[in-house]
Amino acid sequence: MHDRFGPVHIDGRQGEGGGQIVRSSLSLAALLGRPLRVDHIRAKRKKDGLLRQHLTAVKAVAAVCEGRVEGAGLRSTALTLVPGKPRGGTYHFAVGTAGSAVLVCQTVLPVLLAADGPSTVVFEGGTHNPMAPPFGFLERVYLPALAEMGVAATVRFERAGFFPAGGGRFVLEVEPGLPHLPFERVEKEGEAEFEAWAMSANLPGAIGTRELAVVRQAFGIGRDRAHLRRLDSPGPGNAVAIEIRCGGAVERVTAFGAKRLPAEDVAADAVEQARAWVDSACPVGEHLADQLILPLAFAGGSFRCGVWSSHSETHVQVVRAFLGEAALKVSHGADGTVVSAPGQPR
Repeated sequence: MHDRFGPVHIDGRQGEGGGQIVRSSLSLAALLGRPLRVDHIRAKRKKDGLLRQHLTAVKAVAAVCEGRVEGAGLRSTALTLVPGKPRGGTYHFAVGTAGSAVLVCQTVLPVLLAADGPSTVVFEGGTHNPMAPPFGFLERVYLPALAEMGVAATVRFERAGFFPAGGGRFVLEVEPGLPHLPFERVEKEGEAEFEAWAMSANLPGAIGTRELAVVRQAFGIGRDRAHLRRLDSPGPGNAVAIEIRCGGAVERVTAFGAKRLPAEDVAADAVEQARAWVDSACPVGEHLADQLILPLAFAGGSFRCGVWSSHSETHVQVVRAFLGEAALKVSHGADGTVVSAPGQPR
């Protein structure tokens, strides 16, 4: 029988062996009040152990749940957390590099949902990082999905943090209350509607203009739905985001500029990503699928995605380590992967 109350031991070598194992384990341990030990942290990465963004997530969770933590150091490959009770309030967490502040936010948010009151949290670090969900995805895809599950959380953007300078800043406002409304996103219906943004900081405005021209031609987007945004940021950076809506399904893809990479190539990358989602019959994209796994286990419901990654498979195993094998069901078929959950008792 699954022990819902005892300590949990997680092997960081399992599955894809990356930072998601640490982040989700921290979230669940603090939310459920269960002692946690994680060994072999990020064992399958070129640089194993805790990097700055992971360490910030550890300290953030420990602060919010007033927990006792050991092993909270750079490059640490093992840590323990004995959580207390999550407390609402005002917090400020800074990564100190271009490491993803968005991933730190996604780590601490589930804990704040179990807090004794509302919270306001300032996050600083990377907001537009090629290796993590950008701020726009958090604001316009992930949080709206959580809202469908009954979660009351909003974010306010203040400053962009591109790689390698970082220095971005945004504010999270959240009310307590775990995901509790069943989430259903199995079918994708209706015509695709597009909206695009070309975002840049400390770079010529012509770059974004050229990028939007490519996206507008690809999808026939009107000028009123193609936005050129100049962002405040400590360093230079450029990104193209395309948001697609099909009925209740939404996806947002992002491509990032780089030195000596033509603006047209950046836009073409975003267009290719957008077309892949439009051409799929599945309403949930690869990255949203991964991020829905934890809240779905509490709220219940189901979703269907076209790409099932080792990242998502590993995430399912971590959630099951805390909630039991029956917490999530994963069914693979020719028409995609369906993830379903009965939800947790309230």
